[in-house]
Amino acid sequence: MIISTDNLNKLRVGFNTAYRRVLGQATAMSPMVSTRVPATQKSQTYGWLGKLPNVREWIGARIVQNISEGDYTIKERPWELTIGVDRDDIETDNLGQYNALFEEMGNSTGGHIEMLVFSALAAGFTTNCYDGQFYFDTDHPILDKDGNPTTFANTDGGAGTAWYLLDVSRSLKPIILQVRKDFGDIVAKDRVTDDNVFDLNEFRYGIDARMNVGYSFPQLAWGSKQTLNAANFAIAKAALGNMKGDYGRPLGLGQKLLLVVPPSLETAGRTILKSALVNGGESNPWAGSAELAVIPWLA
Repeated sequence: MIISTDNLNKLRVGFNTAYRRVLGQATAMSPMVSTRVPATQKSQTYGWLGKLPNVREWIGARIVQNISEGDYTIKERPWELTIGVDRDDIETDNLGQYNALFEEMGNSTGGHIEMLVFSALAAGFTTNCYDGQFYFDTDHPILDKDGNPTTFANTDGGAGTAWYLLDVSRSLKPIILQVRKDFGDIVAKDRVTDDNVFDLNEFRYGIDARMNVGYSFPQLAWGSKQTLNAANFAIAKAALGNMKGDYGRPLGLGQKLLLVVPPSLETAGRTILKSALVNGGESNPWAGSAELAVIPWLA
């Protein structure tokens, strides 16, 4: 291939098409557990996470429920992926290998968002959320029906493989995916006068993004490292159904549940949710009580 502006433009379009085609086909499971929030600055504060607003009887003047009391901030993180193509490979039309490489760039880009979201879920046992406690903890602060400080749990501990029962009925899912800049089209440094071409005989093609993840309300999620069986699933389901906001307001959770497991717990999850009969012929009370999500990024 002759190195010309026209040929390099065609090459760039071809690489971008291969990347975009696979990116569009990449499996996206993260929207099941996360809410994408656009950002306009490097750090975004979610003060409203400190409040789950509660309707009250209107007696006297209105009472404004302040939603700016918290200081939970998610700071963006920059991400990039750059591929180098040897000039000699272009001049000798040895480009078949690169189409597959740019397709894999699409897979890697789509998979990166999945890894961000599900890594955050897995890290919830050791990472703070807006109230200063680990996202999965036994003593999240809250106010009881009389306005007195008390606590609630969204985990029962354990030391085994982690699994998660999430309420995904709300517009806000357990994980916040904050995006200031999403992965877009490939940016090319492919002019023959670019330093990388002149000095290194290499054309470069890259993508970049600015995003990060954080946590929303811990009441929406139950994380456990106990054995995944019917008894412990029942504990998790009951706990979510009993979740309350400040002043003892029931949140009405449990109507749309998602059981999130790594591949190693798929059989246990299917036994709980898919089997009509258990224990040699007894009806399974939990069949169909939640959807099952087997997440390879939790492996």
